[in-house]
Amino acid sequence: MSLMTLRGIERGRPGVTIGAYAAVLQVLGLDGDFDAVAAADPLGRELQDSNLKQRQRVVRR
Repeated sequence: MSLMTLRGIERGRPGVTIGAYAAVLQVLGLDGDFDAVAAADPLGRELQDSNLKQRQRVVRR
């Protein structure tokens, strides 16, 4: 891993690949926590869906 990639991870830059994050988690012994990222989150999904705009139905006559 390049030094620039590691610095990007430390700074939270969005261009860093998920594989780079996985490699760092594995080195730190936190790779078991990586599964929690993809875990089902019913409350989070409900909050996300509540922000969706509702389509307005057009009544045609």
